[in-house]
Amino acid sequence: MASIIKASINLNSIPKDRIFEGKKGKYLPITITLNDELDQFGNQGPVVVEQTKEERDAKAPKTYLGNVKVVWSNGSNVEPAPRDGAPAQAATAAPADDLPF
Repeated sequence: MASIIKASINLNSIPKDRIFEGKKGKYLPITITLNDELDQFGNQGPVVVEQTKEERDAKAPKTYLGNVKVVWSNGSNVEPAPRDGAPAQAATAAPADDLPF
């Protein structure tokens, strides 16, 4: 499963209190969702700040940072979003394997 996913995030939306110090630098836990359908702008999903279990249970609003698009796929993962003026990449079926294992 290989894909190239392009994302853009609004740096002004990053909550500074969610950044934590790790062994090799500062990190922000995020969640990326890939939807089956494109939105009105051709995006395939949002990038949000990861929520804690307590935030999810309380149905707290998500902090949206930006959007994602699949720009290339080997066909066994997700389909890429169509580029402006180009047809969508066709999925290629995996060859049938006759091996017993």
